[in-house]
Amino acid sequence: MMFVFAGLAAGFLHVLSGPDHLAAIAPYAVEAKGRAWRTGVRWGFGHAAGVLCVGLVLLLLRDAFPIQVVSALGERTVGLVLIGIGAWGLRSALARIRRGHDVASRHHGHEAFAVGTVHGVGGSAHLLGIVPALALPSNVAAGAYLALFGIACVAAMGTFATLIGWGAGRRQLASPRVQGALLGVPSVAAVAIGFYWLFAGA
Repeated sequence: MMFVFAGLAAGFLHVLSGPDHLAAIAPYAVEAKGRAWRTGVRWGFGHAAGVLCVGLVLLLLRDAFPIQVVSALGERTVGLVLIGIGAWGLRSALARIRRGHDVASRHHGHEAFAVGTVHGVGGSAHLLGIVPALALPSNVAAGAYLALFGIACVAAMGTFATLIGWGAGRRQLASPRVQGALLGVPSVAAVAIGFYWLFAGA
């Protein structure tokens, strides 16, 4: 039963220790404010779906599938996605500052799910999610580990997004300039991390 706790712990650690994960969801959470938890949860579901898809394929094929190829392609895709999120966030931040009032926000549920899925397929998900599952003696235990890993991803990102949205929604931070800065800082981080992911393995 140790794999139960291991899967949950690995999921939380994987999400909260990844600056690319936090940078990807932070601009959405700042904009969503009180609804940020939905965005975080959808990112978590997307991430879990990506990990489960790759994990199940690898479980079926075991050593016959080159996980390094999937990881390398996924990392570059994650880099491009992060750059796109950062560019969107910077554009929104500048619009808030220039117009002098808060621009209308919209819910980014589908985008968050898609970004989470990309992160699940690529990047370091295989280190804590997929590789340990492959080491378990049965496919049932491995599938349970992956499922628990995914549940922890949903809970961790939902919690993080809720905290970011709560902070951005404070009355003391309501001015357009402050909101623009709150949106701009994680957006710059997303662009920087995106370029790192895109070119680090080159």
